[in-house]
Amino acid sequence: MAAIASAAALASPAGAQGETLRFALTPVFLTSDLALLEALQAYLSSATGRPVELITRRTYQEVTGLLIGSQADGAWLCGFPYVQHRAQLELLAVPVWRGQPLYQSYLISTAGRGATSLDQLRGDIHAFSDPDSNSGYLVTAAELARSEERPDQFFKQSFFTYSHFNVVRAVASGLAQSGSVDGYVYEVLKETNPELTGATEIVRPSEWFGFPPIVAPTSALAGEKSAVLRQALLDMHTSPAGRLVLDMLRLDKFESEPPALFASIEDNWDRVRELS
Repeated sequence: MAAIASAAALASPAGAQGETLRFALTPVFLTSDLALLEALQAYLSSATGRPVELITRRTYQEVTGLLIGSQADGAWLCGFPYVQHRAQLELLAVPVWRGQPLYQSYLISTAGRGATSLDQLRGDIHAFSDPDSNSGYLVTAAELARSEERPDQFFKQSFFTYSHFNVVRAVASGLAQSGSVDGYVYEVLKETNPELTGATEIVRPSEWFGFPPIVAPTSALAGEKSAVLRQALLDMHTSPAGRLVLDMLRLDKFESEPPALFASIEDNWDRVRELS
């Protein structure tokens, strides 16, 4: 994540006009590759006509706080904190991956284990990504809640890595016996880091959920910043600079989607809260 912080200090493209647009990145962001961050910053600055500052925080809670406090004009968040704070956040755009604005949570384990269900992971040391992550925590917690169990009862031990990449790394290294991870991140890691994913295996994919969205604080919706950011995202697939960013992210494009896309995440949140 240090490269993200470094990218935030990059000089803005010459000719950008208006107030700086502050765009926050969370652990949903796939990589700290500086080239990708430079390309994203350059595209957003060119497309919005504004200097762009990239901001990063370690947890979803911290980034959500920036949005609610109007210290960020937009962020790539997770569907879980979005539904938790829907009254204070608005959807700007949702990524499309492999033709759909959807993704899955993967349960993974060490390679060669042959487990095919969550129940076979009982008693494991289990790696989660973030307590506010849908794919990296809530999906597994909700599945356990259906059986009236909690993670602290089901697993011998669990811990948070605050990065989907680190969940995979924890399982691959043997620090954890299993983990809950973003399926999109895992699939891209299979392309970019096959030795890492090769030390793990998928136990099972979940049902489909709304892909982690780009959101903005509701207080900013009437402003120009929110409007230009939304348009820049929706237009990203139409320009060479935007296509470069999308190709690096393995995404098709961004599109507008209704809040109902995240209803299944809210259902899981309700299920977990009922057990608390």
